[in-house]
Amino acid sequence: MRHYFYGCPVSVMKEFFATCPKGLENLLADELTKLGAEQVRETVAGVHFKGELAVGYKACLWSRLASRIVLVLSEFQMNDDLDLYLGAHTIPWEEHFSGTSTIAVDFTGTNPAIRNTQYGALKIKDAIVDRFTKRGHVRPDVDKKSPDIRIMAHLGKGKANITLDLSGPALHQRFYRQGTGEAPLKENLAVAMIARSGWAGEPMMDPMCGSGTLLIEAAFIAADMAPALRRERFGFDRWLQHDSELWQSLLMEAQVRAKRGMQRCDVKLFGCDADSRVLLKARDNAKAAGVAHLITFKQADVTALANPLPMPMPALDAEAQQDVPQSARQIGMLISNPPYGERLGEFPALLEVHQALGDALRRSFQGWKVSILSASPELLSCLRLRADKQYRLFNGALECQLRNYQIALDSVASQKEVAQDFANRLRKNLKTLEKWANKEGIDCYRLYDADLPEYNAAIDRYQDYLVVQEYAAPKDIPAQKTRQRLLDMVQAAIKVTGMDGEKVILKVRERQEGKQQYQKLSEEQHRMEVQEYGARLWVNLYDYLDTGLFLDHRQTRRMLGQMAKGKRFLNLFAYTGSATVHAGLGGASETTTVDMSHTYLNWAQDNMRLNSLVGRQHQFVQADCLKWLSEADEQYDLIFIDPPTFSNSKRMDESFDVQRDHLLLMQHLKRLLAADGTLVFSNNKRHFKMDLAGLEATGLKAQNITQKTRPKDFERNPHIHNCWIITHAASEANA
Repeated sequence: MRHYFYGCPVSVMKEFFATCPKGLENLLADELTKLGAEQVRETVAGVHFKGELAVGYKACLWSRLASRIVLVLSEFQMNDDLDLYLGAHTIPWEEHFSGTSTIAVDFTGTNPAIRNTQYGALKIKDAIVDRFTKRGHVRPDVDKKSPDIRIMAHLGKGKANITLDLSGPALHQRFYRQGTGEAPLKENLAVAMIARSGWAGEPMMDPMCGSGTLLIEAAFIAADMAPALRRERFGFDRWLQHDSELWQSLLMEAQVRAKRGMQRCDVKLFGCDADSRVLLKARDNAKAAGVAHLITFKQADVTALANPLPMPMPALDAEAQQDVPQSARQIGMLISNPPYGERLGEFPALLEVHQALGDALRRSFQGWKVSILSASPELLSCLRLRADKQYRLFNGALECQLRNYQIALDSVASQKEVAQDFANRLRKNLKTLEKWANKEGIDCYRLYDADLPEYNAAIDRYQDYLVVQEYAAPKDIPAQKTRQRLLDMVQAAIKVTGMDGEKVILKVRERQEGKQQYQKLSEEQHRMEVQEYGARLWVNLYDYLDTGLFLDHRQTRRMLGQMAKGKRFLNLFAYTGSATVHAGLGGASETTTVDMSHTYLNWAQDNMRLNSLVGRQHQFVQADCLKWLSEADEQYDLIFIDPPTFSNSKRMDESFDVQRDHLLLMQHLKRLLAADGTLVFSNNKRHFKMDLAGLEATGLKAQNITQKTRPKDFERNPHIHNCWIITHAASEANA
């Protein structure tokens, strides 16, 4: 067992540990070495080092990268909770704090004996309290929120490590933040970005500055201001071995350096953000940090990003400009942490942002160095820049890449269109289909459906929204390549259609043979109303893989409406009831809508109410459609059924396969179909084959009307669905 006792002169070497986010260890090790640390040793998310007490104080005051500085008290082998208790009990706690101080114990790590971190913390607390009471001292109280003394313990690799926190609140907190954006960048990660960028005091810009963290930290560095200078509380304030005289001397030295640094600092820092409210917070933060005079903030969207520095020699060509000193050329550094989103649906708008940023850099920032942090390599690729260096950093648990770029002096904004072949096809489709849709009176239609094999997705337009659904790529195509093509498609679609990136919804799905996969994507509710041949319908573009409206059945629904006048109408496997709406508007005397899903049945009722189709003549039944069909005995003049290709839902008694079971389905439907009634049967199984002989033996006859029910926007896909009109075989003879 090895212990450290500290009732001795300040000059005695002590052992410290500095924690930091993963990826910052070597930067932190270099920083601590410059502060006088010795025997510096990196580990995961931290650095071990030794030094006199002054070195520990300097680390607390000057480290821009550390999260915490702790003093190592003891490290010992630990097999069970008794070892932990005895090891903690042996530490001379009374030399570090009195019984009138409040304490908190933070514990991390587990083993077979200590399976709960709270239990580990409790054993150490018990050891501390018992030591105080056995020696006749007042026992310290516990204050988990704001203790005078914080003890930190870690269990790993069979050893327990117990330390005393010297920092107090985490060191990345500089206490200048008056407000932040939605995803504030931690201050020590911002410093790491600045260090990895190679910034050396030249003019610096953050085009998406948010709450201003990057710029404020750069100002601190340029002005030689200790990051903890404005901090009012440290973890060592109530530590019995705290040397206040030594600390005050270090603090005064830092204050003098900051004052002199501010007087001579002439760094040029520029921050932009599209959100005026966030920008106001950034200004307040800079003011609270005492560096507002060093930073120029401006509200600007990245699509209109301009170089803040003058270019005094526009007449010089690129080769001549290379011979001009950097100071004369007014070239700077651009560093930023653009939003990268956590949900797939946020990607389209972010693609637009990154593409615009890349264009702006090539257009207006020739000669500049650029450093961008992102958790999304795909978004970084949209900059269309070649990285000189790349570093791995962590924003919390999220792995990120920091890429450094050099914008060439002769760089120009790219004139080449992204995914040009796809863009041309989409432009052609849009020109044709937009006029057709306006004439037809519909405002949602398929704009593109894997027209080009290498761009394998479907794009549907819903008014001024686009829904992009990726099909599964062949296994022999690398995932990275298919992903990049998808992102290129989205960028091109935004440009060609002129849609706002915020209104482009990206979904990933495998190509389905049927419509059985109504997968929920989120718990939010995003409904909008669309028009279809006079019918008003609710769709949800965000929360499900499907939107609530099968566009390929548009002609079928219209036909049902034209056939429904005075008829008793049944919609089986009804989904959101859009066919029932058309039948109701067409004058159906009664409607019955059956679906197993409570969610979709409610949706169907909402659709009916939207069209003022209410009353007892409109019935809604939540049931297993196959079971309901086998038991029902009502008569219907017009029936529409669009079953799934395959289903084995837990709520169904048996599985269903449309090819295998369609004849049995027809036998049940024949019983419900009025003598002169019409059954419209549709499904989405590719290469479906109707059992005509079996149907005839049942007493039914079928007419294939697939060609008539496939809309113009689905002409390229002959297998999108199959559709049949089925009647009693005797009805033709009777007619």
